[in-house]
Amino acid sequence: MKQNLFFDTVIFDLDGTLLNSLQDLAASTNFALCRFGYPQRGIDEVRRFVGNGGRMLITRALPEGTTSEEIEKVFDVFAGHYELHMRDHTRPYPGIDEMLSALSGRGIRMGVVSNKMNDAVVPLIDFWFGRWIKVAVGEGNGIPKKPDPQGVRKALSLLGSVPEHTVYVGDSDVDVATAKNSGAFPVGCSWGFRDRGLLERAGAQLVIDFPKELLQLF
Repeated sequence: MKQNLFFDTVIFDLDGTLLNSLQDLAASTNFALCRFGYPQRGIDEVRRFVGNGGRMLITRALPEGTTSEEIEKVFDVFAGHYELHMRDHTRPYPGIDEMLSALSGRGIRMGVVSNKMNDAVVPLIDFWFGRWIKVAVGEGNGIPKKPDPQGVRKALSLLGSVPEHTVYVGDSDVDVATAKNSGAFPVGCSWGFRDRGLLERAGAQLVIDFPKELLQLF
């Protein structure tokens, strides 16, 4: 890990980083698949499918060669179901609240950039983390999905921060690439939907196993 770096901002991924949302994502995916007569998917399959937004989740869950029109129909059912059920089983990972509270106490600016639908990102952040996080950027606001850096740039603009003083934390190779593309310091978290090896191979400068380990950077 690089030494003598100054950080005053953290941008977090959401699913697999702050929130364990896998069970609700799988339930909504299978509800939509069942509605259209497609085979359901196991929790480990859904784990592999997430990370690139809801449409890509549904695209991966459907049989290869499914038409774009059919994907949209299934996605619409998925999105409607998820909007109603996205808090059924979703919870923060252990130690997340304590980490956010400690960062806030140190005056660290915090935001979220996610490939999840913006209509889901904002209420989830408000409900679980509104005490600490006021800036959230999700899919559907005219900004390309990660690993494109524009979402991070928008969040940093709203926070009054710059990439050189920012840590980006996520659980996937997409998140590591997002950090690199935006000029932020890439940190992987091993408790999410991907494993430590993938994060290291993707080029994370630091991989943490527990949320409190992030505090060492501040």
